[in-house]
Amino acid sequence: MKILMNIGGFMAIAGIASIVMSFFDYNLKILQWIDMWGPTVGWVIRIALIVVGALLYFVGRAGSND
Repeated sequence: MKILMNIGGFMAIAGIASIVMSFFDYNLKILQWIDMWGPTVGWVIRIALIVVGALLYFVGRAGSND
């Protein structure tokens, strides 16, 4: 379950970094495609990355405590 924690943590951090960097008109190289469908969809994808990443992180964390 540690892999879920790693993937989830990366997704959440990447989403947060993408939000912060978007205020300065930058983006992570791996997430440059995110605004291809417009700014609204880009924001939805960023927020979804954070939510899904946090969910994976906490599911992996709960599974590793057994």
